[in-house]
Amino acid sequence: MAHLGNFDASQVEPTTTFDPIPAGKYLAMITASEMKPNKAGTGSYLELVFTILEGEYKGRQLWARLNLDNPNELAVKIARAELSAICRAVGVLTPRDSAELHNLPLVIKVACKKRKDTDEIANVIKGYEKRESANGKPQQGQSSTPPWRRP
Repeated sequence: MAHLGNFDASQVEPTTTFDPIPAGKYLAMITASEMKPNKAGTGSYLELVFTILEGEYKGRQLWARLNLDNPNELAVKIARAELSAICRAVGVLTPRDSAELHNLPLVIKVACKKRKDTDEIANVIKGYEKRESANGKPQQGQSSTPPWRRP
């Protein structure tokens, strides 16, 4: 049990449901990180918390879990490649601690995916880029106008 002091729910606005954000590119930064044991107890993963920095979804958080210590060599290879992409995007190529990646802006590419366990739509991070031109709005569908003719 946890002591809640003098909390009065009638004095605090309740949170609303968090629907997934639209797929697109968003300016974000890592605001927390922690190594956690995996479910099987055979390794651990690095959990990164990304916070969107601007636009309609400012303040929303997304998570990435990197299987850096796992008996499955492919899972480790994928996690190390993802960590490499994050490091390159924030300009820290040889971090000794995940905290060195905190509070540095980067662009995350967000996708929507159906969860197998609940059939609900959830967000997943599909890529990382250096900060360039994210504006906190989802990337709209592809235009039929060639890039060199767009305003």
